[in-house]
Amino acid sequence: MVSLPPSLQKQVSVMSMNLSAKLDELQRGDRQLETTVALCEIRTQLQELTKSVESCQSEVSEVKRDMVAIKHELDTVQQVKEEIEELREYVDRLEEHSHRRKLRLLEQGLTLFLSYAILAAVLGMLQFGYNTGVINAPEVNIENFMKDVYKDRYGEDISDDYVKRLYSVAVSIFAIGGMLGGFSGGIIANRFGRKGGLLLNNVLGIVGGCLMGFTKMAHSYEMLFFGRFIIGVNCGLNTSLVPMYISEIAPLNLRGGLGTVNQLAVTVGLLVSQVLGIEQILGTDEGWPVLLLLAICPAILQLLLLPVCPESPRYLLITKQWEEEARKALRRLRASNQVEEDIEEMRAEERAQQAESRISMTELICSPTLRAPLIIGVVMQLSQQLSGINAVFYYSTNLYTSSGLTEESAKFATIGIGSIMVVMTLVSIPLMDRTGRRTLHLYGLGGMFIFSIFITISFLIKEFFGYVQEMIDWMSYLSVVSTLFFVVFFAVGPGSIPWMITAELFSQGPRPAAMSIAVLVNWIANFVVGIGFPSMKTSLENYTFLPFSAFLAIFWIFTYKQVPETKNKTFEEILALFRHGNDRSSLRDSRLYGSMLNCVNALEGHIPPAESAALMVAEEKPHPDSFVFAAGSERSSDAPAQPERSPPPLPPPRFPNSGV
Repeated sequence: MVSLPPSLQKQVSVMSMNLSAKLDELQRGDRQLETTVALCEIRTQLQELTKSVESCQSEVSEVKRDMVAIKHELDTVQQVKEEIEELREYVDRLEEHSHRRKLRLLEQGLTLFLSYAILAAVLGMLQFGYNTGVINAPEVNIENFMKDVYKDRYGEDISDDYVKRLYSVAVSIFAIGGMLGGFSGGIIANRFGRKGGLLLNNVLGIVGGCLMGFTKMAHSYEMLFFGRFIIGVNCGLNTSLVPMYISEIAPLNLRGGLGTVNQLAVTVGLLVSQVLGIEQILGTDEGWPVLLLLAICPAILQLLLLPVCPESPRYLLITKQWEEEARKALRRLRASNQVEEDIEEMRAEERAQQAESRISMTELICSPTLRAPLIIGVVMQLSQQLSGINAVFYYSTNLYTSSGLTEESAKFATIGIGSIMVVMTLVSIPLMDRTGRRTLHLYGLGGMFIFSIFITISFLIKEFFGYVQEMIDWMSYLSVVSTLFFVVFFAVGPGSIPWMITAELFSQGPRPAAMSIAVLVNWIANFVVGIGFPSMKTSLENYTFLPFSAFLAIFWIFTYKQVPETKNKTFEEILALFRHGNDRSSLRDSRLYGSMLNCVNALEGHIPPAESAALMVAEEKPHPDSFVFAAGSERSSDAPAQPERSPPPLPPPRFPNSGV
């Protein structure tokens, strides 16, 4: 309603009073009835008019109060807008600081002491590789030993089928120990540390090696089984602890290449066991116990070298909260006093993961955020073991002899497998941080799929044209070449990436539990292949590799659809990828999200919970210039290497209690 001016209100009131007085005079004058009635009606109307004016005045007063309240609300909105702009500027500065910090992390190089620490740690993976391949070459010698022991005990010859089953137990019980060791890796890592766990694990390596080495002297194949089980526990712990330790001490830009050193050590161990296992060296009835006893060498060497190395800085800082010890470890590993970037990156990871620190396996499995990376880690481990590579490692000699090669030629072909594994792993080290994990894994799985088909074809042609000697010779070589290329593509991707990417997909809190689960799955698949391949070979004959071909196709599709690229990403950014739904096309968004995590964590304790809505607004609408600096923010070579500190936190914003 429109308000009346005060002068009009006054005139209406005066007129009402005058008319009332006039009516009184007319009534006292005893005029005619009609005039009296008309005047009464006029008086009534004027009274109603007066009431309307008074009501209008009351409503105008209410409107005035509403206008004052609206003005107050507008002032509040303007203040909130100013606070949001301040927070947006703060996010921009944090994002720029985070990017420059990452650039400095990417400039870090390989130091002498870091190389020493990596070498000392990967002796555990060399142990794993050696014991994976050592049982292959002396298969006939071990079976002969089992026959002799059985005959001496029971006075009768053992059947060939039974001795084959005993040998498969010697092969597969290694994987059972690996399951136990891999599953307990996270507990050991959290309780004793990464380095401490590796040192304690060497006791198992020495005990297991001695049990295997003195098997013949004790005239007991059960001792061989027990030794293989103990050395399996040792290797299972190594497969969990070594990748964890290396991923936590490696600089960001070298994490992929140094992670591949894990697989290089495995392949070197395989090659050494294959070379030493030939008849000219230790592949004899007298030499095979020594061949198994040599498994104590990596354990003893690691016991001598590893104590000089520092504990994982991430474990010291995030798990133990020993910042000064973490700084000392980083100074030694980086050969520099400027370690602030590493400390800040670890602190950012710690803040981003505070809600999930010291996470248990049950919590890891139930966590919606961590379920996707856990599934990826498990499937990546399965892609390594169910690719069929262990069928080649464990039974390559037997595989080649069934293809038509002589036993001696088969052993040398097996050595060729180990040599190619070493060479291709060396080739993949520089490719890992250039091409990326996901791309190499896709190439590896695709190549293995193609050559697994060729292996099957070579078996089929050998059967169909077995009566032609020239065809047998030709197909024998085709089988060898196909197997070698199968191994080449395994070394390119599936050999090293599953060990590395599982450690990369998780931050410090859930990493030990995730590694335990992934390694357990790896060893279970290892056991299934080791114990089941002889039976599968008997049942499927020439089609033995077709199930592996089907698995490779499934794993290729899964990798293409689900696995993100982790190259040159911090643990914080990888975590952000999964919180954003694992969209590989939104690298820029994940980078901003990482900066938002920094912002939220930096302001934690300063902004009340009710005021966090402003942060959400700032996250939804990033500043258009927030990434302009990325193209030209490289630090000049002559700039002083001073650590750049985080921008000072903004004063806590004060939002009025207006309900907005």
